[in-house]
Amino acid sequence: MKKDIILCGVGGQGILSIATIIGQAAVDAGLYLKQAEVHGMSQRGGDVQSNLRLSDDPICSDLIPHGAADLVISMEPMEALRYVAYLNVNSWVVTSSHPFKNIPDYPDETVLMEEVHALPHVVSQDIESLAKENNSPKSANVILLGMAASHLHILTSDQLRTAIAKVFAAKGEKVVEANLMAFDLGLRLGRE
Repeated sequence: MKKDIILCGVGGQGILSIATIIGQAAVDAGLYLKQAEVHGMSQRGGDVQSNLRLSDDPICSDLIPHGAADLVISMEPMEALRYVAYLNVNSWVVTSSHPFKNIPDYPDETVLMEEVHALPHVVSQDIESLAKENNSPKSANVILLGMAASHLHILTSDQLRTAIAKVFAAKGEKVVEANLMAFDLGLRLGRE
């Protein structure tokens, strides 16, 4: 089994933290892993993208070709649309519905979300508002990971929870618990 994942968003939103969690879970599961981080302007506000390739067989390339991505996990709806050419007919897009307007000519939100929802397989939520409502404003990215968990197939939610605990362990028990709660919230939303 293999899974090709594109992670995307804007610098400072936590895309690379999602990659670290998935990577930790993959290593713990004994999977092969290739990761390519393709940064636009990775400082806060610039576009950030990462290719994650997971497999139980060796992987030759770290880049996902057009038409081969199984899953796009995006912290920003316009960034999700940037990678439509990488989708195949069975691909899922899991994205925040809240735009991060970092450019002066950002598209109209209504038109943008119509394009997102026109994709065949999409899950979207305003994860930033959900994170604030749940007193965990810095965990929107982990809510998004929870939403995507049921579409990963190669890793279980328990494996991802264990990885979250490992990745955030150095920050203390409260941070670990906040991120586990955020993940569980996203997991429920992704299954609805």
